[in-house]
Amino acid sequence: MQIKEFATGFFITGLIVLLVSLGVTWLYDMMVHGTGSVEWGSAIRFAIIFGISFPLLRALENKKKA
Repeated sequence: MQIKEFATGFFITGLIVLLVSLGVTWLYDMMVHGTGSVEWGSAIRFAIIFGISFPLLRALENKKKA
């Protein structure tokens, strides 16, 4: 797998996971606590973890098929 494909997958996946995590924590805080705050720490951690994991899994899957 080329580094450019991995970097593109990392940034796209990371951005999607970051936005979803921010939205979920905001909705949770609105419904349970009544405040509209977001939890940046966990959202960024999830984005980094899934941003690395999903493109890596995709690369391993493509390597197995070839």
